[in-house]
Amino acid sequence: MKKKQSTNRRKIILQIHKILGLITGLVLFIVSITGCFWVFKEEIEDLDNNYKLVEVRLENFITASKVKQIAEETVPNKTIYGIVYGKPNEALEVIFYQSEPELFYQSLFLNPYTGSVLKIIDRESGFFYFMLKGHLRLWLPKAVGSKVVSYSILLFFVLIISGLILWLPKNYKNWKQRLKLDWNPKTRWKRKNFDLHTVVGFYISSLGLIFVFTGCVMAFNWFHFITYKVSGGDKESQFIIPKSKNILLNKDKEGPAYDQLMPKLLRTYPRANSFEFHYPKTDSTSILVEVENSKGLHYNIDYLFFDQNTLQEIETTSIYGKYKNAQFADKVIRMNYDIHIGTIGGIIGKIIAFLASLICASLPVSGLLLWYGRKYNKSSNKSVLS
Repeated sequence: MKKKQSTNRRKIILQIHKILGLITGLVLFIVSITGCFWVFKEEIEDLDNNYKLVEVRLENFITASKVKQIAEETVPNKTIYGIVYGKPNEALEVIFYQSEPELFYQSLFLNPYTGSVLKIIDRESGFFYFMLKGHLRLWLPKAVGSKVVSYSILLFFVLIISGLILWLPKNYKNWKQRLKLDWNPKTRWKRKNFDLHTVVGFYISSLGLIFVFTGCVMAFNWFHFITYKVSGGDKESQFIIPKSKNILLNKDKEGPAYDQLMPKLLRTYPRANSFEFHYPKTDSTSILVEVENSKGLHYNIDYLFFDQNTLQEIETTSIYGKYKNAQFADKVIRMNYDIHIGTIGGIIGKIIAFLASLICASLPVSGLLLWYGRKYNKSSNKSVLS
C-alpha cells in the first residue's frame, strides 16, 4: 500500500515538473543564456577602452559645475544621472539617464583636465544592453516582460525542488548511477539525454537555487524585505537620499559648494577605484557620492551623502551607507547582486556563474527532449497496436 502511495506521489510530482517545465522552459532558457553573456560584460568592454585613457597632468580635474556645463551643451535637454571619476589617466564619464517621456541612456566621456569631448556611447543600442533587456524582460514591454520573468523564477524554484525529489533513486543500490554519467558506445541518445537532465541537473541544483534566491531578492520587494528582516536587519533596506540640513541664503558667487567636494574626496580616498558623483536633484536634497573600493564589486561601495551647501557629511538610516558600518543583514542584501553574477568570487566566481548559467540553459532543452521522446514513443506504440 505504501509503495503504491509513493508511486502515485512521484507520478503527481512528475506531472507538476513536466507542466511547469513546458510553461517556463523558453523563459528559463533565454534568462540563462543572456545571463551567461552579462557575467563577463566588463572584461569584454575593457578590451576596447583606449578612448578612456588620457595623459596625466599635474593639475586638478575640471570642476563638477564645469563638467555639467560642457555636458549640457554637448547633449542638451537630457537628464544627467551622474559623473564617474576614475584614475588620473582615465576619462570622466558623464552618464545621461531618463525613463520619461522616453528612455534615454548615454555616456559622454571627457578629458578630466581640459573638458574636451572624447566619445559618446549610446548605451541603449549595445550588445550587452540587448542581452540585459532579454534577461530582465524577454525583449517585451517592461510591464509584461518583467512579470513573466519574475514569476518564472519562482516557478523555477518549484522545478528544482521537484526535480531533486524525482532524482532520488527508489533503490539505494542505484545511487551510483544517479551520480555519474556512465556511458558506453552502446548507450542510446535517449539514455544520454536522460542522464544529462538528471545527473547534471542534480549537481547544478545548488547553484540554481542561488540564482533563484538572489533573483527573487531583486525581482520582488516583499522577498527583499523578508530576506532582510529574517537576517536580523533593523534599518531601512531601500535606498534613501537624505535631505540637506542647512539652507544658505547667500550662496558662493564663485560657484556651487560641490565644486570643492571631489578634490577633497580624491585626497581622502587615494586607493579608491572610482567615484560616482550625483548632483543634488533639488535645493533640499543632499549630494550622493558612491566610492567604489574594489573594481567590479558592488557590495563594499561606500555611499556618502553631503549637505549641498556646507558639504557636511550626513548619515543615512538606510543600509546603503559606509560599508564598515554595515551589519550582517545589510551585507546579505548588499552582496546579493555580486553573488548573482559571480563577482563575489572574482574571476573564478564569474567562470562558475557562467558555466552554471549555461548548464541551467541546457536543462529546459534536455527536459523538452525527454518529454518529446516519451510522448513520441507512446504515439508510436499506439499506432503499432492499432
